[in-house]
Amino acid sequence: MPKTVLVTGGAGYIGSHACKALKAAGYLPVTYDSLVTGWQDAVKFGPFEQGDLADRARLDAVFARWKPDAVMHFAALSLVGDAMRDPGLYWRANVLSSLTLIEAAVAAGCLDFVFSSTCATYGDQDGVVLDENTKQEPINAYGKSKLAIELMLGDFAAAHGLRPVIFRYFNVAGADPEGEVGEHHRPETHLIPLILDAVDGKRPALTVFGSDYPTPDGTCIRDYVHVMDLVDAHLLGLNWLEQGKPPRTFCLGTGQGFSVRQVLEQSQRITNRDVPVTYGARRAGDAVKLVCGSDRAVAELGWRPTRSSMRDMIADAWRWHQSGRYER
Repeated sequence: MPKTVLVTGGAGYIGSHACKALKAAGYLPVTYDSLVTGWQDAVKFGPFEQGDLADRARLDAVFARWKPDAVMHFAALSLVGDAMRDPGLYWRANVLSSLTLIEAAVAAGCLDFVFSSTCATYGDQDGVVLDENTKQEPINAYGKSKLAIELMLGDFAAAHGLRPVIFRYFNVAGADPEGEVGEHHRPETHLIPLILDAVDGKRPALTVFGSDYPTPDGTCIRDYVHVMDLVDAHLLGLNWLEQGKPPRTFCLGTGQGFSVRQVLEQSQRITNRDVPVTYGARRAGDAVKLVCGSDRAVAELGWRPTRSSMRDMIADAWRWHQSGRYER
């Protein structure tokens, strides 16, 4: 029998790609998703259980039914603007729901736990390549909520033998090269899909928030990782735990950043179309430059990001975008 992995947020962007990778690796991925932001059309690689992470009785029933060997926890709210306006929403949806999930997993004896965190836990630290030892100083409720979950996982590891692997990363981009799943959010807030929507006439223009940052072209800079490289790391993290290795935290990045304008220029080259652009004020809570290293993941997990060039990420995203799947 294949090992079973409960994938929270498995109907979402990263979670659905993780489910595909898990199935290809011989696991049975069981998606647990509320479908508030996910897409049932994306659940095609294993069983689906609809439910809210705050519903302990529902979680207990799912753990009892499937007896998962591990959890991959992707489900979360992640919009910085919303986190600044309504921090309570993020503490409830991310922290309290994760606490319920962690307690249900421990009660069920499911102790291998792969957590999708974020480099937003570091806050705005310019001029450094962030790694696992960088001081965590989040500047918005999203980053703070993810840091709180990391701390909870540490407490449950000490008290109950939970075995977490934590991944911190920034912007995820691209799509499944085979076109079975891709990136589509509601509402859409991610830069590359927004650019492609503007290119395709699905929105009048891309709004760039801030053109006066202290960067070479005035727009903020972020690190990007291809979604397929990212889920490869999560499978390596799962394998790390299966080998009996200790809880560990890994950063996942390319070590170089791209400005918003650089992503725009590359998108125009790949699509051979102009991107209509308007410029707005900076958003509260947005950092200037965030770049993440991955030396530990490379050395200890053997992770190799093979698709994380900006060209590959945009080309895969454009191919998915043109397929028109998940349209509503």
